[in-house]
Amino acid sequence: MTEISDEDRERIKLLQLLTNSRNEFKKLSLDQLKRLQELIEKKDYSHDKKAHKSKVKLLGKINVRIYELTEGRGIWG
Repeated sequence: MTEISDEDRERIKLLQLLTNSRNEFKKLSLDQLKRLQELIEKKDYSHDKKAHKSKVKLLGKINVRIYELTEGRGIWG
């Protein structure tokens, strides 16, 4: 049996926040998004093509939301 690391637990917790909410990314703070991005980037899904594709798609969405919170603030706020 494999031991689940603290980083795995943290990544899962943040992912659950996304999947449990209708507004997904709007519920996470900028710090939470950056941390989730970091944790997902570290995780290797190369052995699973479908999971890797989901990882890339999710990272794209996270990048867009981080951009909205940082750059978008100056434009819209």
